Amino acid sequence: MTRRAVVIGAGHNGLVCAAYLARAGLRVTVVERREVLGGSAVTEEIWPGFKSSRAAYVLGLFRPQIVRELELARHGLRLLPRQPSSFTPLPDGRSLTLGANLADNVAEISRFSRRDAETYPRYETFLERIAAAVEPMLDAPPPQWPPRDRQAWRALLAGARAGFGLGRDLPRAARLLLGPARELLDEWFDSEPLKATLATDAVIGAFASPASPGTGYVLFHHVMGSVTGHRGVWAYVQGGMGQLSTAIAAAAQGAGALVRSAAPVAQIVVRQGRAAGVVLESGEELRAEVVASCADPAVTFGRLVPDGVLPREFLRALGQIDYRSPVFKMNLALDRLPQFQVRDVKAPPPLTGTIHVGSETTEAIVTAFREADQGEVSQRPVVEMTIPSVLDPTLAPEGKYVASIFAQYAPAKAMSDPGWPRRRDLARDRILALVEEVAPGFRDSILHLEVLAPPDLERIFALTGGNIFHGAMTPDRLASMRPVPNWSNYRTPLSGLYLCGSGAHPGGGVIGACGKNAAAAILSDR
Repeated sequence: MTRRAVVIGAGHNGLVCAAYLARAGLRVTVVERREVLGGSAVTEEIWPGFKSSRAAYVLGLFRPQIVRELELARHGLRLLPRQPSSFTPLPDGRSLTLGANLADNVAEISRFSRRDAETYPRYETFLERIAAAVEPMLDAPPPQWPPRDRQAWRALLAGARAGFGLGRDLPRAARLLLGPARELLDEWFDSEPLKATLATDAVIGAFASPASPGTGYVLFHHVMGSVTGHRGVWAYVQGGMGQLSTAIAAAAQGAGALVRSAAPVAQIVVRQGRAAGVVLESGEELRAEVVASCADPAVTFGRLVPDGVLPREFLRALGQIDYRSPVFKMNLALDRLPQFQVRDVKAPPPLTGTIHVGSETTEAIVTAFREADQGEVSQRPVVEMTIPSVLDPTLAPEGKYVASIFAQYAPAKAMSDPGWPRRRDLARDRILALVEEVAPGFRDSILHLEVLAPPDLERIFALTGGNIFHGAMTPDRLASMRPVPNWSNYRTPLSGLYLCGSGAHPGGGVIGACGKNAAAAILSDR
């Protein structure tokens, strides 16, 4: 008899998992709590005529082999590479533009530091070498110790080969992956605008500063993607991020999966010591031999699994996961493009990529984090703004634009803290003031505005603490230790229950590997 599987959550990883299971012949049902599919990768028409990528807003880490194997282009996925990909306007009128063309980058950097311009190609080669060694490990379960089966031995040997393959670069690679990003960038470069621009990748979504251990890996994680065919070049999804989820859902449905929205799960059913399906909040029970949860570990094990089922030591380890979130996400509708006041270039500044505002030095980022760590909204938040409708006019009415602002730091306060409305307004005002510094008149161009603080991200997208990564991406929560040691291969102490979301290896971002790897583990256990 064909085995039945239920996937909890139609986030991109859950849909990927469902697609691969359905292609292998399982009877798969995906149940999603919201009306809209995609988890954090959604397009929503918050205001009539304006389509916003309400949470996740740019694509780079998604695994290219998933695009090929699920034929996502045939199902409507279109990518719009961002070139140039980064623009940093400074309050003094200077600017730094970076993209995929190395020669152009060197010329830009030379305007700030000749030494940095000479060093930058070596830095890129260094990161490329490490990425070539590490990237294959994203597509398989992490090494287990002690190895218990052939798959675990293969993962262990692959890790060893990757390490040996780096040769003399291995110690420097370990320093990158485990240490603070600030030390790494100080070693390579002198120019603060360059270092600060690169450092934003080290802290994005993380409650940490560039001086915190482990932020080197977060930086590396964000420069590793190659979904566009060029490493480090990220793309907008035509039609917004929800079109990625729509394409994956179409691939899953084409393979026979049933995808249901507005079907929140109340509890995972446990019979005779194993997962046996789910009960929806409506009271409907869906029986299955396999349950894969795309929800984060706190939701999966703390809310959906019945009490008394999981080992106490496992729950204790789960309780140590850091779900603090530094994120404010803003969605905007504009009646015109911002006019950045830059005096060092003749051509109009490029607005195709990420616009970095408010963090001209790494010390400014450290200060912004320190203020949040002390319980306050950062005085000068770290701001990343994108205007996807520059490349995709289908997102807004003619002559109008949609923009996203991803900013931090929000303080680590309880989601129930009554001070969040004040903090939300304060963050909005400080973020917009920073954009005004380099683009006067920006406030007047805003037609509509939505500000999402961590409690809003938790409420809307079921992200515990508002954490976009399903838990911190620190060295003690990566690879064989994600989500907790001894349970990093997508399996759980409850037989028949698997974790297929970003709380599993290789972690957060719109990556898809968590879902694909979990499906492989499920099929291996058949």
